[in-house]
Amino acid sequence: MSTIREQIISLLGEEECDARFISQSLGISEKAVYDHMPHIIQTLSAQGKKLKINPASCVSCGFEFKDRRRPSKPSRCPRCKSERIDPPKFRLK
Repeated sequence: MSTIREQIISLLGEEECDARFISQSLGISEKAVYDHMPHIIQTLSAQGKKLKINPASCVSCGFEFKDRRRPSKPSRCPRCKSERIDPPKFRLK
């Protein structure tokens, strides 16, 4: 039996996923997925692999959160203040 983090890594190796897809696939909360991400990034780095993060973007104005360091979904857009945000997507590289 593999750990949650190993299961997340295997999902990311198969396809590009957002936190909601991962949480539904593994039966855990989205918050738990975001809590695991820094540890997964560190594990992959030690293995010589990288996690590619396609940044979150605003649905209303198209603003991309390119400079955001945290892998979690932002709460609102700094440009138009909209709360309709597409979450970041993750992929194993």
